[in-house]
Amino acid sequence: MTSTLSRPRPAPAPDPRPPASRLRRHLPTAVLLAATAALYLWGLSASGWANAFYAAAAQAGGTSWSAWFFGASDAAGGITVDKAPGALWPIGLAVRLFGLSSWSVLVPQALMGVGSVALLHAAVRRVAGDGAGLLAGAALALTPVAVLMFRFDNPDAMLVLVLTGAAYALTRAVERGRTGWLVLAGALVGYGFLTKMLQAFLVLPAFTLVWLLAAPVAWWPRIRGLLSAAAALVVSAGWWVLAVELWPAADRPWIGGSQTNSVLELVFGYNGVGRLTGDEVGSVGGGAGGRTGGWGETGLLRLFGSEMGREASWLLPAALLLCAALLWWTRRTPRTDPLRAATLLWGGWLLVTGLTFSLMAGIIHSYYTVALAPAIAALVGLGGATLWRDRATAAARCGLAVVVAVTAVWAFTLLPAAWSEWLRWGVLGLGTAAAAALTGVHRMPRVLAAGVLSAALLAGAGGTAAWGLATAATPHSGAIPSSGPQGYGTGPGGMRGGPGGTPPSGAPGPGAGAAGPGIAGAARGGGTAPGTAGTGGPGTGRGGGGGPGGILSAPTPSSQVTALISDGSGDWTWAAAAVSSMQAAGYQLATGAPVLAVGGFNGTDPYPTPEQFRQMVAEKRIHWFVGSSGTGSISTDSGGSDAALRIAEWVEATFPATTVDGVTLYDLSAS
Repeated sequence: MTSTLSRPRPAPAPDPRPPASRLRRHLPTAVLLAATAALYLWGLSASGWANAFYAAAAQAGGTSWSAWFFGASDAAGGITVDKAPGALWPIGLAVRLFGLSSWSVLVPQALMGVGSVALLHAAVRRVAGDGAGLLAGAALALTPVAVLMFRFDNPDAMLVLVLTGAAYALTRAVERGRTGWLVLAGALVGYGFLTKMLQAFLVLPAFTLVWLLAAPVAWWPRIRGLLSAAAALVVSAGWWVLAVELWPAADRPWIGGSQTNSVLELVFGYNGVGRLTGDEVGSVGGGAGGRTGGWGETGLLRLFGSEMGREASWLLPAALLLCAALLWWTRRTPRTDPLRAATLLWGGWLLVTGLTFSLMAGIIHSYYTVALAPAIAALVGLGGATLWRDRATAAARCGLAVVVAVTAVWAFTLLPAAWSEWLRWGVLGLGTAAAAALTGVHRMPRVLAAGVLSAALLAGAGGTAAWGLATAATPHSGAIPSSGPQGYGTGPGGMRGGPGGTPPSGAPGPGAGAAGPGIAGAARGGGTAPGTAGTGGPGTGRGGGGGPGGILSAPTPSSQVTALISDGSGDWTWAAAAVSSMQAAGYQLATGAPVLAVGGFNGTDPYPTPEQFRQMVAEKRIHWFVGSSGTGSISTDSGGSDAALRIAEWVEATFPATTVDGVTLYDLSAS
């Protein structure tokens, strides 16, 4: 018998059914998107500001158009975040329209998640039908790291949305060789660059291969279309970079994350080659170190290990198996076969991005794996639905059985016994039974076959769904969130830790407490200030409740401290200054007034210099200096600037200190 996988599948024709039939057809899709919205919006405000670093930038963008355009951390335009502002623009607009709240900051992220699921469903459905689209969309929606990021205000939500949109546009382009859709794909990837810089370009090898191999047009139109898409990408990604580079440096914020106030340095250094080699100047910690560097062990099994396994790898073995099966069974189809083209698209996305994450020695966090989630989900949808459709063949049935069994065993491995022992064994038992039944499903009555299919889906989705729901039920805050229930988080580099995670070996601790004179000197010697990490905003965040914070978590200032800093803040350019962006963000969000982030996110950017800071103080532009700024967590071992530490030393030696609720404040208006 000839497998239906070997026959080319034409693009879907217009639906000739009456409107009532089309409505029934689209009802499952509507249910999927409604359920996704409920999952991502449910109890969203419990996370407060989530990542206060980006929430403060959204607050600034909602107040100042200049801060919005450049992605500045404060409305006065002192220093930018350490990324391009593409992900901040919609949040800043939401804050401007609806006012500052956790909802105005986080709801746009949830809507990006719903949009990503809708686009993935549409892309897969065009190739493999309604069932495949629903399976792919549900797999993405329930991936734990997707649940985490679409309920959080990191740039990753926007990155996934635009890259999934680009993959959909490429799918449309390859159907009939339409250059317009290809140009749209290039423009969306370019916007992905403005969201998370060079990471967006990891999909380009797969996109290029698919267009050149599968587009149903001659070679020259394919090359011409590719050049047009490349031009769209360059314009979409480069216009903001060019504008910032040409803008007079004195009239814009300092470029956070750079040592020379240059976007190009940020692109190719701190957020570029440094991420691969580990040699990031001004990095918070980690650094190069070979296979077991400060950001975790590298290697081909990194995505399966305890560092990242529970974020996005629940269906990764299934995706790899199904990708291999589809490529083998479509090896003799015509060049333009849409199923093989889709397999190459999503498989190439998964391969290039997965290998990069596995081998990079620089800064990496477990939540980065959300960039793998669309590709994994698409391959599961394409492969699972296609093999089920072709279950009359022994190869398809055995393939499905192997995939279900492997997925159940992997879920059993990933689920912590201390969290839910019954779920582990339930998934394993159901998966084993469903895998066995699948080998004979072609001879079963329709009702019994539907039961076997339901059991296989439950077993395959049991682990990822349970962990995803637990993620949605858990508040998250700080700079490095992780999926799962309270107490099972991962820390920097994906290292396993307690609630909220712990830093990797050699990286600075997350928090520093209220500090008096001498703290900067202790920091220079490698000491750590006392105290614990705080939350990222109002409400209870993951990792504890309240506290002074550090460079990885924002402080939650008391009402007395907030009132003191807020008093007369309108008379100053900055109501206060604090070392590191997270510290500044906590006080800025509490007071609503601009707070200067001395040294940028890591406290190692050379802005402001001690001379510039003294000039600002002399001009009465800064009122307070927060002494509990977490300077004990700052390390200049990676070659970053020590300007922030020298500023702290000068302030401590020059100005009178006032301690309020354990926070030391220096009045810079005093003589």
